[in-house]
This record gives sequence, C-alpha cells and structure tokens, in this order.
Amino acid sequence: MSDPTAITPFTLDVPQEDLDDLRRRLLATRWPEQETVEDTSQGPRLAKVHALVDRWAGDYDWRRTEALLNGWGQHTTTIDGLEVHFLHVRSAVPGARPLLLTHGWPGSVLEFRHAVGPLTDPVAHGGVAEDAFHLVIPSLPGFGFSGKPTTTGWGFARTARAWSTLMHRLGYTDWFAQGGDLGASVTAELAALEASEGIGLAGIHLNMALFTPTDEEARDATPEEQVMLQESGHYWQELAAYSQEMSTRPQTIGYALTDSPVGLASWIYAMFQDVGGAHDQHGDVEQLFALDEVIDDVMLYWLPNTAASAARMYWEANRSGWAGPGTVEDPLTVPVGLSIMPGEYVRRSRRWAERRYTRLVHFSEVARGGHFALLEQPELLVADIRATFRPLR
Repeated sequence: MSDPTAITPFTLDVPQEDLDDLRRRLLATRWPEQETVEDTSQGPRLAKVHALVDRWAGDYDWRRTEALLNGWGQHTTTIDGLEVHFLHVRSAVPGARPLLLTHGWPGSVLEFRHAVGPLTDPVAHGGVAEDAFHLVIPSLPGFGFSGKPTTTGWGFARTARAWSTLMHRLGYTDWFAQGGDLGASVTAELAALEASEGIGLAGIHLNMALFTPTDEEARDATPEEQVMLQESGHYWQELAAYSQEMSTRPQTIGYALTDSPVGLASWIYAMFQDVGGAHDQHGDVEQLFALDEVIDDVMLYWLPNTAASAARMYWEANRSGWAGPGTVEDPLTVPVGLSIMPGEYVRRSRRWAERRYTRLVHFSEVARGGHFALLEQPELLVADIRATFRPLR
C-alpha cells in the first residue's frame, strides 16, 4: 500500500500538443475593438495585449521556464485529501533555517524567482552565510500544479493547517514564514496556529497587511494615514472589480478564463498594470516587468487549467473573512516583520500595525515597488526578510 504521507518528486514536462493547441487558440483570437480612451481606465489597452500575444505565440519559450522550475526541485504530497505541489530549494549553507513562502493571486511560485538565489545562497549575492534559508514554496490549493479542491472549505485557515503539516512532513520543527496578498492571510493564519497549538513557527514577514482600520483609527488618522485610507478606498472603488467577480461568481468568470488564453492573459495583465510599481508607474507593465515573466505567470494558470479553481479562493475568503487573525482585540503574538511598499494601494501605518502585531520586530517603508513586492524589488525585500529573522535565529 502506498504511503499517503509520501513526498514525491515532480517533473514538469508539458506535452507539445498542449503548447500547439495554445498557439492555435492565440492565433484564432476574436479581438474586441480598441478602447475609447487614451489611458487604462477601461482596462488593458488593445495594443498592449496584442503585443503580449504576438510574443506569446511567437518567440516566447515555455521550455526555458519549465527547466527553471525543474531545476529548483519540485515535489508533491497529499495533505487533507488534496495533492499539494511545492518547490523545495535547500541551501548548501550549514545551519540554514527553513522559510515557507506563500504567493497570492494572480501570482504563483514564480513570484519568488528572483529571491531564490539570494535567500538560499546569500554569500553569492552580497550577503552573509548566517542569513541562509532552506525554501519551501507551495502552490496554493487550486493554483499552479496543486490539486483543485472538489468541495468547499479550502480557505486561508485550512490552507495554513496544510502548510504546517507540510513543514513537519519535511522534518522542519523550527521555521519562518513569509507572504503577501492571499499569502499574507495564509501566513497570518499560521501565526494564529502557532499561538494556539505551537506548530514551530518562529516568526513571520508580511509585505501586505490586510487588516481594516477601526472606525476610531479612521477618525483619528494622521495626514499620512488619511492618504492611506483614501488610496485604499480608490482601489476598492475603481480597481477591484476582479475581486468582486471572483468573490461572488468564480464559476461565471471561470468559463471565459478557461476557454480563452487571451481572456486569461488580459485578466491577469490588468493586475500587473494597475498595482505594479510605484503610483507614478501604474499602467506601464513593460517598464516594470519582463514580458516573458508576465507570460510565465499566465502559463501557470493556463497549462494546469486553474483559472476557475484559483478564483474560488476569493469566494472562500468572502465567506470566512478576508483579514484573518490579527485584530486589535486579538493581536498576533509571534514576531512579525512588515514591509510597506510605496505603490501598494492597501497600506497600513506602523501605529496601526503595532496594535495588531504585539511583537513587531521589523517595520520598513520600502523605497520602491508595488504590489508584486518580491518580483519587483527582490533585493529590498530580501534585505527586509533577513532583518526580520536575523535576531530570531
């Protein structure tokens, strides 16, 4: 009988016929007419998506990315009835500490591609050996090459419990965790598990804090905090239609995203466009990201057909609560590091954070970057991660 707790090596080898089918679909795209504005207020501009598709159907090389993922070391294991896909990149440095990295939407394990080297081999990237980590980078349930939940309930808390099981299954009993976007909520749930059950989590780092300021905090906001509230309000009013759709009708949008690669690409491209970079860089994807890296990210939704299953995590969050643990009344007690990106619309002040994280060991207002923090500014974020966990080693 096979061992249900086994760790199984996973090699990615996408059939060529799948890539040929994708190219056929791209070339057969039925395009809409051009937008009637000169900016991105109606969504991604036709010329930009055309250029992306030309690259995708032309010189883009998926096998390069496939080799990158296989080179890091991919594995699967079954937890709570679901197959979990993850990267396990061990450092060669003696004494390296385990670090769990959790991505968000529309991210993937590739969100950390530029941080893998500096985190596992710091000396080769201008750091010191004492800052080395073994990395565990799972694909969220229903994302990438993880299994797709067939029942409800796979929200942040259940995912966090699965991640705790994964770390212990790998033999890690004293470890750290990091996350942004959906990954920040999962990481906060891990911190709550540590407080209640002692899972071996020594500290966390977040590059997004999803708590909502109280009415009292909003009334007493400083001028800087008032700007944060205004920008957060603008985001939810003008830029978060994707969230409303996936939170309420993930199956509806799933049909379109599953059938049309250009539909999927534009859905994801819109996020890189709207929240990538500093505020004065929003809207210019190609200035901030290598186009092939954007396509790589789309491919991790297209190839495993996870557009609908990934969207359902928003539906789950809408029913169980977005912010997760860490409130004024019940703060997180594990050591926390928090990096605030200047281009992030949902920013929080140190004063607000200290009320939710009683052991805020590191707080940084990062000089550059937006929502896709570790993809955009790996050097700055790696420095913050090191600074957070260095005194906790």
